[in-house]
Amino acid sequence: MYNTPSPLVREIPITEMEGLRIGNASDNQAKTGVTVLLFDHGARAGVDISGGGPASRETPLASPYTADNPLNAIVFSGGSAFGLAAGDGVTAYLEERGIGYETGAAKVPLVCQSCIYDLGLGRADVRPDRAMGYAACKDAEDWGKRKPDTVSLCGSIGAGTGASVGKICGMDRASKSGTGIYAVSAGDLKMAAVVVLNALGDIYDPQTGAQISGLRTADGSGLADSRTELYRLFSPSELFTGKAVLPNANTTIGAVVTNGKFSKAELGRLASMTRCAYARCINPVGTMADGDSIYAVSVGEVPADINMAGTLAAEVMCGAIRRAVSCAG
Repeated sequence: MYNTPSPLVREIPITEMEGLRIGNASDNQAKTGVTVLLFDHGARAGVDISGGGPASRETPLASPYTADNPLNAIVFSGGSAFGLAAGDGVTAYLEERGIGYETGAAKVPLVCQSCIYDLGLGRADVRPDRAMGYAACKDAEDWGKRKPDTVSLCGSIGAGTGASVGKICGMDRASKSGTGIYAVSAGDLKMAAVVVLNALGDIYDPQTGAQISGLRTADGSGLADSRTELYRLFSPSELFTGKAVLPNANTTIGAVVTNGKFSKAELGRLASMTRCAYARCINPVGTMADGDSIYAVSVGEVPADINMAGTLAAEVMCGAIRRAVSCAG
């Protein structure tokens, strides 16, 4: 269990975040899946992209330079760029229900998507598709009735079905990861984080400094340090000859959702402040082999300070990262 350091902050069920529903579709045999965040009343969004090769769809919708139209959904999926097909199923689901931006001729659903690379686990020839994206939306339909426990939505489920961490020495020594969700309230302000943790590096508990997941020892008896392997495997001579190549199968994607009232520009800043959680929990992080993205989404009108909200967002994302590995199977 991750505990926020302030007594003014308390954990809440993810279902207490009004205007948000979450659905999952998982292929446990092929080790891939889809997680969809549906915004019932639309949402403002910002984004921080720190990865060198993000597989994404319509992320400019979250740019402060584009029109301030409400976002209808965010999709996370496996399958690398192949998994972008899942977004078609989400747009079809929304169109059937008359949800989208009114253009006069038709309502066009506004959907952002980011994907992880999970082709090295399970089956590489089975990827999230239109049907799986649609199924994830259907899974969210009874959200209000079943009120799922937050922990039941974490681990090897949805987009995190094929997620892993600690891959610098290959998949044989990597550890299973998954989807993580954590939500809190601080007075009237609510903040939730959803992460699909698929990092090159190891995972650390920021409260204790202890490594909790990642690269395993060669005999599988415990955890090893990816930094040591990075320094050992990639000597200066290798780096300058171009022979050293990191495994490019890593992406940590996530979103923070708040009922705080923020502009698109402020939400972009909120997303960038949330990235502090990656630095606290993942090491090495931000390498050229990591393609990371974070969305920040506002679904409410509660007045809030951006500095306080950004600090809280990083804390909440730490909790989601912690849960992504503690619940993974």
